[in-house]
Amino acid sequence: MSQSFQAPCSFNELGVSAPVAAVLAGAGFTEPFAIQKLVLPDALAGLDIVAEAPTGSGKTLAFGLPLIERLTGANAQPGGLILVPTRELATQVAADLRLLAAANKLRIATVYGGTAVMPQARKAKDAHILVATPGRLQDLIERRLVDLKRVSVLVLDEADRMLDMGFRPQVEKIIRRLPAARQTMLFSATLDGEVETLARSYTRNPGRFQADPLNRDSDAVVEHAFIAVTADDKLDRLIELLDKHNGVTLVFVRTKRGAERLGVKLRERGVDATAMHGDMTQRAREKALERFRSGRVTTLVATDVAARGLDLETISQVINYDPPEDDKGYVHRIGRTGRAGRAGHGITLVLPEQQGTVSRVAARLGHKERFESSGMRSERPKLVYTSRRGRRSRW
Repeated sequence: MSQSFQAPCSFNELGVSAPVAAVLAGAGFTEPFAIQKLVLPDALAGLDIVAEAPTGSGKTLAFGLPLIERLTGANAQPGGLILVPTRELATQVAADLRLLAAANKLRIATVYGGTAVMPQARKAKDAHILVATPGRLQDLIERRLVDLKRVSVLVLDEADRMLDMGFRPQVEKIIRRLPAARQTMLFSATLDGEVETLARSYTRNPGRFQADPLNRDSDAVVEHAFIAVTADDKLDRLIELLDKHNGVTLVFVRTKRGAERLGVKLRERGVDATAMHGDMTQRAREKALERFRSGRVTTLVATDVAARGLDLETISQVINYDPPEDDKGYVHRIGRTGRAGRAGHGITLVLPEQQGTVSRVAARLGHKERFESSGMRSERPKLVYTSRRGRRSRW
């Protein structure tokens, strides 16, 4: 897998058309990110791509620009399909690419659950590029409301998350309906187990690329910290961190009930906070996210599911109020800050009974010294093995 970065160059030099490059320049993007330099030459040439790239690495443009350039001049059919794990990510990807697509006279539509079916189906029919979650797209296919027989470019974004959320059956059903003669680009924070199997099954001689594996190389951007707490002082320590920080903070909790409960407690203590979780309606989630995005609230409390696809460069601090379940969870959570080269803070609050498991995660991800500097004792990392079915052991 290639990891050697190319010398600095422009989007034009990589093959991006002048109208699209002009829109990029107007938005402040004049030099491609590392993953874009790696991927764009092969992707623009129509080759299949398998890339290991975490959230915040610039992967949306890495697949979005080739998709737009290769569909330019095509009839609305749709000709491009981007599969994503959540409705929030679908909305974000479409927003990131809409102006770029418009520069080449392409239309983008989104398809995701929680909203009316027919308006989405009508827009999807007239779109060149469809950004969709697997469940809702499969529903539209079964109702014969969308036709994918002319899709020439397929993108699987955050493939590991789609599989973690149990979408593999829908993803495979959708792919089987696409033309065999197509370009496929798969992007994932990790390429192991089921993700590797998916990549091997649905790509042909792909170019393989890797940028910033497991966030190990981003310490210059994100400052990691681990804080020992007790059940009695945990909330107080969180409020102290929020009061000291001059910026917006994303706080992760384990459960939907926990998110709602913590949001209420923070507001009772004078913190401008809102919660976002899976039991909320789509309208309520969008309202909470918009309040956070606009800066009307500076603290968003969310579960992993609710925060998947949350892509805001303004998040300057991520706090794990409840530690993540595994290495990938840590990478995805902390990856919500320190984006686009900006500085960020990733903080994990650790109860006494959680110190062993969190120390092993920290050690595996290269943060052992930061964990030990908190005064907590590290435990020797357990071996992580892969079974024949490609499943990794628990920590």
